[in-house]
Parts: sequence; structure tokens; C-alpha cells
Amino acid sequence: MKVLAISGSPRKGGNTDVLLKVALDVIGERGIKTEFISLAGKPLLTCTACGACRKEPRCILEDDFDPVFRKMLESDGIIIGSPVYFGSATAEIMALLDRAGYVARHNGNLFSRKVGGPIAVARRIGQNFTIAQLLMWYMINGMIVPGSSYWNIAFGRGKGEALHDEEGVRTIITFAENIAWLLEKLQ
Repeated sequence: MKVLAISGSPRKGGNTDVLLKVALDVIGERGIKTEFISLAGKPLLTCTACGACRKEPRCILEDDFDPVFRKMLESDGIIIGSPVYFGSATAEIMALLDRAGYVARHNGNLFSRKVGGPIAVARRIGQNFTIAQLLMWYMINGMIVPGSSYWNIAFGRGKGEALHDEEGVRTIITFAENIAWLLEKLQ
């Protein structure tokens, strides 16, 4: 089994990366392989709705999408993380998810029954909408999303500040434990 965490933060080493790595550490302690991908610096175009993915399970746009998409397909679990930018997920993560969703749904619902869920972090507010926005992607793709002790959110602005949000970190740990538990049951 393998869980992939993808950070939609354009800032390497920021709070989104840190929280995703907390989740992966917990999952890895259970003997499940993990991998982390940062979208920072990766050019990702937005979906053009050209429909080419209806003919084969790939996107014809030329950028860094395909290697990330292939890793998503290879994984049993996918955790998506995004900082909150003006009340929603980043453009980077939405470009990836829109295209991945299009390709997957037009080719037999390729993400159906994979396990995962979102994590959002913000300085002050906006996590609830961002979590809901990202959850919609999991739901429309037929994925299984375990809960936690609260929504998978944390507060922090400067690099590493989210680790000081004790309740947020505990929530992420519980979420990761639930992903590992669920994957073990589904094995």
C-alpha cells in the first residue's frame, strides 16, 4: 500500500508541506509506504476542456501534470493539502485536481474507492470553504474520506507556525491514523 501527499502550496517548506509530512509520518509508522510531492515551481496549466482525455487516460497538455497524475493512480491513498489564498484553495492544486478529475472520470473513474482527504491551513480564516472545495473533488471521484476529531485544518502564517496549533496537529494525526486504519481494513 502507498499514500501520496500533494502540497498545493507555491511556497516550499511552508505550513502545508509541514502538516502533510506530519500525516505521512503517522501513516509511515504503520508500515505503509508514503510519498510527498510539492507543486511549488511545477508549471501546471488549467484544463481547457478539449476532451482529448476521453480517448485515452492522459492529458495532452504539456507541463508537469502527467508524472503527478501517474503517481496518483499508483497510490492507494491521496492526501491533498492547500494553504488558503483569498478564501479558497490555490490555483496550483485546483489546476491539478480539475485535470486529474477530468481524466479519471472519462476513463472509468480511476480514483474510485481510493482513500484520502484534504488538509487546509491559513493565517486566520477560510479553511472551512477550502476543505469543502477540496472534499467535493474526493466525493465526485467516488473516493473514501475518513473523518477526524475536527476538520483537517490548522492555523499558521510563517513557516512552521502551524505546528504550534496543537489542536490542528492533533486533528491531522487522528486523520492520518484513520487513513492508515482504513487502508489496513481494505487490504
